[in-house]
Parts: sequence; structure tokens; C-alpha cells
Amino acid sequence: MKVSIKDISKRTGFSPATISNALNHKRGVNEETAAEVFRVAKEIGYISESKIMRVKLVIFKNNGKIIDDTPFFSLLFDGIEKECRAAGMEMVLCSLNKEDEDYEEQVDWIIHDNTCAVILLGTELMEEDVELYKSASCPFLMLDYWAWDMSFHGVLINNADSARLAVEYLIKKGHREIGYLKGDYRIKAFRSREVGYGVAMQKRGLPVKKEYMVTLSTTMNGAYRDMLKYLQGFPKLPTAYFADNDMIALGAMKALQEMNYRIPEDVSVVGFDDLPFSEISNPPLTTLRVPKQEMGRIAVKKLVEVLNGDMKVKTKTQVCTVFVERNSVKQMKE
Repeated sequence: MKVSIKDISKRTGFSPATISNALNHKRGVNEETAAEVFRVAKEIGYISESKIMRVKLVIFKNNGKIIDDTPFFSLLFDGIEKECRAAGMEMVLCSLNKEDEDYEEQVDWIIHDNTCAVILLGTELMEEDVELYKSASCPFLMLDYWAWDMSFHGVLINNADSARLAVEYLIKKGHREIGYLKGDYRIKAFRSREVGYGVAMQKRGLPVKKEYMVTLSTTMNGAYRDMLKYLQGFPKLPTAYFADNDMIALGAMKALQEMNYRIPEDVSVVGFDDLPFSEISNPPLTTLRVPKQEMGRIAVKKLVEVLNGDMKVKTKTQVCTVFVERNSVKQMKE
């Protein structure tokens, strides 16, 4: 006897309309209701066990300094897990380390496991790393990375435009000598932000001075140590810095203050990410907020569309940031 939505309705007490909305991942159905609908649907055989019901979140690590040393990713993971639960799917977490001897074998197993859909967190990926993943036979999505020759879907931050917005803000505040605090591990996101920095400067006819570009470790303590060493040479400083991310910005701010530079009176700083402690730094950091949880949710929704056969073309989804003005930037006199 064929199982119907009415059978699920009898078991759960939810209306057929609610069940239909839940099964089709439509808005207006809360997570608990959706999870219960999918549980019963699988239990009574409405959803075939052959259908992919697991999402494997794969964390790629090259040096781990970016993935391991920031709370950014815990919020991203939370968004992925919640959206998986709302879709009646299970999230499985695993990691890949490029330095492992059997790295290529691990990749091969992951991308050809057709019992799971895969979200690969590609923050630390470099161009040469992508080739291994191009033969993926399972539903596959790249998160926080993009390359033009990729054959799969991507969800990432609008890095270049966001960085341009931050630098344009500094220019509107009267700054003309604007430096750049760049991470020493040049991931794709950082390189895109550097492009945005350069575009904003060029647009206003401002020179990008090499002496104002400081390369720092991507960890907060590392950025502090590197900036302190740099400042001990008493270089000429710009009036403001744009930093690749908040970790670098906060580490640099600590070093600047230790060397008796006042923020923002002597040097202004703008970060990127809006990490939790950026709001309580001294002074609170002006930065760009990335909607981390929503970014994770969007990735899962894209995968669900793929699994349902609703997505026929490859897509690149860029998530916009929100500018957060706090107290780390000085208004320069005209």
C-alpha cells in the first residue's frame, strides 16, 4: 500500500499543508516540526532510504592557522547544522589535512561516497589544491572559496566589494595615507580583499605605498608579535590601516598601543569578520560583519536544491557583509 502525506499527518498531527511545506523546505515551518516530519516520513517509508539524507561537512586544512584560531567557523558550522536539521538531514563533520600521507586517498573516498552530499570548507585552499576535487561524483558544494574553472556550486563572502567599502569609508573620514595589514598566508579571500583595497585607492587616485603594507601572522598573538617587531624599527605610519581580518587587526592594535600609539587618535584601524570580541576590544573595532550562520544555511539550501533536481546550472553565491561602525576610526580634519 502506497504511503501518502495523509499517513504522515495522522502520525504527527500536523496538517497535510504543513507536511508538504516541510518536505519541500519552504519557509514558515520551524526546525522542530520539519525534523519530526522527516523522521516520520523516513520511518513509514515515504522517503526512500536510497535518497541522500546526510551532509558531510569537510574541513580542509593546509596550515590550520586560519581555521583553528578563530571563532568565525563555529558560527558557520552552527548555521549548517541547523539548516540540515530543518531539512531532515544529518550533518557529519570530518577534516582533511593536506600534510597527511594518505591525503589524496582520503579525498578520493570523500568525493566518491554517493551516500552523502558534501560541503567542503575551502578557506585554506590554494588554486593547485582544487584539481583533486573536480572529479567529485557526489553532490558537492564549495564553501568560502571560488575558482572560475570549478565545476561545482560555490558559496562565499563578497570579499573584494566588502574591502572596497571599508577603504572608501576611511577615505570619507578624511584619510589619504591608508595602509594594509595583510595575512602572511595568502588565502583566496585575503587576495580578493587586497584587490578591493587597491580598487578603492585607485578610484580616488591614492597611491598604494609598499611601506604602508605590513605582512603579519594570521593568529592574534602572531600578528601582535609581528607588528611589535615592525614598530620597534620606528617606521613612518599611515593614518589608517585596513586589515585582512579582525584577528590581525586586534593583534596589531595591541602592538600599536604597547608602543604608545593611540587608537584612533594616532592610527585608525578597520577589520573584517566582526568576531565576538571585536565589540569589546579597546577601542571597539570598526569592522565588516559576515552573516556567518546565514552563510552556512545558504550552503545547505543550495545543496537541497541540487538533491531535489531544482538546480540545473552551476552557481556562485556571494554573501554580502554589513559595515559595523564603532570607535577605532578617527575623523580627520579637512
